[in-house]
Amino acid sequence: MIDQVLLVEDNLGDARLLREMFREQDSEPTELTHAETMSDAEHYLAKRRFDMILLDLGLPDTNALEGVGRALIAAPQTPLVVLTGLDDEALAVGALQAGAQDYLVKGQLDTRGLLRALRYAIERKVMKEALFDQKERAQVTLDCIGDAVICADAAGQISFMNVVAERMTGWLGTDAAGRPMGDVFAVRAPVAVVTSSATAPIVEITDHGLQLPPGCSLARRDGGELPIEGSMAPIHDRHGQATGTVLVFRDVSEARALTLQITHSAQHDSLTGLPNRAHLTERITTAISFARRHSARVALLFLDLDGFKHINDSLGHSFGDRLLQSVGDRIVGCARTTDTVSRQGGDEFVVLLAEVATPEHAAIVAQRILTSVAAPHMLDEHELHIEASIGVSLYPDDGLDAETLIKNADTAMYQAKAHGRQSVRYFTPEMNARAVERQWIEAGLRRALERGELALAYQPKISFKTGQITGAEALLRWTHPVRGPISPAQFIPIAEDTGLIRQIGAWVLRRACTQAKAWADAGLPLSTMAVNVSSLEFRDDSFLDGLFEILEDTGLPPSALELELTESVLMKHVDTAAATLGTLRDHGVQVAIDDFGTGYSSLSYLRKFPIDALKIDQSFVSGITTAADDASIVTAVIGMARSLKLRVVAEGVETREQATFLAVHECDEAQGYYYSRPVTPERFEHLADTLPETESN
Repeated sequence: MIDQVLLVEDNLGDARLLREMFREQDSEPTELTHAETMSDAEHYLAKRRFDMILLDLGLPDTNALEGVGRALIAAPQTPLVVLTGLDDEALAVGALQAGAQDYLVKGQLDTRGLLRALRYAIERKVMKEALFDQKERAQVTLDCIGDAVICADAAGQISFMNVVAERMTGWLGTDAAGRPMGDVFAVRAPVAVVTSSATAPIVEITDHGLQLPPGCSLARRDGGELPIEGSMAPIHDRHGQATGTVLVFRDVSEARALTLQITHSAQHDSLTGLPNRAHLTERITTAISFARRHSARVALLFLDLDGFKHINDSLGHSFGDRLLQSVGDRIVGCARTTDTVSRQGGDEFVVLLAEVATPEHAAIVAQRILTSVAAPHMLDEHELHIEASIGVSLYPDDGLDAETLIKNADTAMYQAKAHGRQSVRYFTPEMNARAVERQWIEAGLRRALERGELALAYQPKISFKTGQITGAEALLRWTHPVRGPISPAQFIPIAEDTGLIRQIGAWVLRRACTQAKAWADAGLPLSTMAVNVSSLEFRDDSFLDGLFEILEDTGLPPSALELELTESVLMKHVDTAAATLGTLRDHGVQVAIDDFGTGYSSLSYLRKFPIDALKIDQSFVSGITTAADDASIVTAVIGMARSLKLRVVAEGVETREQATFLAVHECDEAQGYYYSRPVTPERFEHLADTLPETESN
């Protein structure tokens, strides 16, 4: 329905003719407003809304196309139809390009044609506005999404880019328009692919889309590269003909970086950044393959730190972590760029020497590592000292695969520790036998408690003054159901290395206290029951609570229990040890220093620690009647202990002469084979009648 029409016409005759045509229409009348100049028309358009503008291109106050522009500015939403003479059709076409919906030629108009042309003009205007709105919505949508979008025509020339595509490629859409796709979207693939297909004209991919190959990078206009992934798909018209292509792609820099980070984390130790065991295994396998083809050797160095747990426990895990990082850096500094330094976990490192000319080369590198690691590590105000032990295995001599080489180097490392630490040992087949034996003992020991294979034997302590039994030392024994008795020297170190000593030690302590209480209730005159305590037990946070719980459960008076500790146990954590010993003293539990003379033997720590007795190591006692030095040492220890008001117990007394010497020099107590071997509880109760006498008795 056309209700309001603005006619801009300076020829009054033409204006009158048009007015008559509008009056002749059958439908409701149209109100026609007449303006003779463009200025008058702008005045009307500023005040009112019109359904249509009829504009003569020959107005006196403006030229043809300028008038079109002024009308569209004054009423941009109103359909515009221009009026022209017979010889001005070219000018009318220009008006259409400038924004008019149609043109009418004067002298060829009739009422029906006029109204039909105006209706069509309005419909075209509506359709144009709708199309513009749709295009605008599409533009905004494409600019808002996170993916880049590029469109090209059938010849592969760019027709559209959203803002994301502009940002990623470095090209403005106006600069890229009309250019071949390959000029703007230049893809670099990591592997050999048919790159032309990614930028080819749409006619080559009319039947299916195209997925960009993995690992692609976009070459930006500024020369940089951007990791991307994406796909291309054809656009078809209603007849199925290819009319263009659309390319959608996205920046995967963060995703690719995250993937690399995850891959790196899966292959490297989080603390030191060194390759982990899994990554090391891959590199060993690769090195073996190379060595097999070139008849070369591969060496594996398995390194374990000595004393790391002491530093970790005393200074805290943060210092321990920093020390491990420092050690890792030192080891890397000793290796070649072709070698691999790996952290296996804890304080263990493995060095892969991919190519070694001779076995001696591995020893040279190992010694260099030992020297470097042993140099002081400065962490804040702390100067830390650490040593290491290294085991070496060689391909093909000691194994043909990564697992075997690592296992054998580990075995050799344990042998290095057993030989004084800060040393290097090459793997030998004999070590395997020892390793198998150790594994067998460890496995058996884990089942020994639950199977009832462990028992306690008791060795008496004899007073030189009375010649009577004054106490007993509880000694652990293991009888295997197949192999029979196994020496404590074999299984106790393994129990300490594996941590089983905590569980076993608690069992020993409870069993010994129970036995001591039973003897006390039976009237057996024992002053103390001595129990050995390992460093792992003593440093355990729950040690004291567990000890006092056992005393309470068994009813044994604390003064009847004597704990035997070595000097090294106390000196590893002096302040903590002093506090623990103070708590034991406050509760009445006695403490003796076992194997005295073999450790620090410092008078200063004897004064610092609240202890009750010293036990002279049997290595000194065995030579007191034959070696002057041993006799002097024992005499000095007895004198020192007496000055500190400490009780002295001599271990390993095996002859009457040794017993007599100790009695003469006023040693307090003795134990050893001269008096009795460790015996069962039943046998112990009858020992008083069979004890030998000394001359002092």
